[in-house]
Amino acid sequence: MKLGMVGLPNVGKSTLFNALTNAGAESANYPFCTIEKNIGIVSVPDERLDKLAEMYHPDKFTPATLEFVDIAGLVKGASKGEGLGNKFLADIREVDAIVHVVRCFEDIDIIHVDGEINPARDIETINLELIFSDIEMVERRIDRTKKLAKGDKKYLAEAEFLERLKSHLEAGKSARAFDYTEDEKEIIKSTPLLSGKPVIYAANLCEDDFINNIDTNPHYNTVKKIAAEEHAAVLPICAQMEAEISDMSPEDKEMFLGELGLKESGLNRIIKEGYSLLGLISYLTAGQPEVRAWTIKKGTKAPQAAGKIHTDFEKGFIRAEVISFEDLMACGTMAAAKEKGLVRLEGKDYIMQDGDIVLFRFNV
Repeated sequence: MKLGMVGLPNVGKSTLFNALTNAGAESANYPFCTIEKNIGIVSVPDERLDKLAEMYHPDKFTPATLEFVDIAGLVKGASKGEGLGNKFLADIREVDAIVHVVRCFEDIDIIHVDGEINPARDIETINLELIFSDIEMVERRIDRTKKLAKGDKKYLAEAEFLERLKSHLEAGKSARAFDYTEDEKEIIKSTPLLSGKPVIYAANLCEDDFINNIDTNPHYNTVKKIAAEEHAAVLPICAQMEAEISDMSPEDKEMFLGELGLKESGLNRIIKEGYSLLGLISYLTAGQPEVRAWTIKKGTKAPQAAGKIHTDFEKGFIRAEVISFEDLMACGTMAAAKEKGLVRLEGKDYIMQDGDIVLFRFNV
């Protein structure tokens, strides 16, 4: 999973990126501090893997990973090449989902690029640049489809749908907010629209508001309203606090968060939201050589899941030996689980479930 972090200059984007990834991206109080994209790869926390490691004492421990991409700050006119616009748009095409950092804190010492805190305007600035880029792409698709329709009338319905989508975009609405039919989703799948990418709005609050006054912060409530209209997710976060805890040991971090009444860090919450937005789950493989998590899409069948390990596993798939993580933990050992008949043999049509522990049988 690759998440692109975007936001106007000086909203706390690079501070949050550094805190989440410890990647050391430059962060300062002036526009365009981020010019080249920064990349940080983090392990996905999974207590199930920890439990399996205690059981098997493996030689190798491999959690799933998540890639954060800190993308250059954006200004108006990016779709026309203003600022670092062309680079911004190219970088954002490569990510699976967007973490849009929105400033919801007041601080006279940190300059806002537009002079005042206004989340609705900030969100609109970035969304419009993505929408303008999408309009150009849809217009090109319409031209191609209309030419095809001259020789084949089946393309007329596609052209009509694209015209409706273009009108929707021209009204300043993101592709995320368009009400697609299933057939229309298939049509547009080959035209990846920037404003159609899943979004998590990371509402960056000051520490006091984050801990005590989230619901009374008017800026945060504005972001929540916009997210609901766009079918997007919203996550309150405090980049400054995440920066403070980023260097702590796991034990100190847990104690610090507990004292504040928080169950988990911003990184964990963003990962969970990202998995949910993109429809991702993890299955597990476990043994003395290695304990490992594998990330797949919900609805993936067993042979395709096996192909994540190696293409030969998919080509020569015979069956999958499957047990749920909860059943294995309840039994204590794989031998005990087999005695109770909890290890199932599943075939090619089996749809993988989150937390499945699997041994694939194959023949090449």
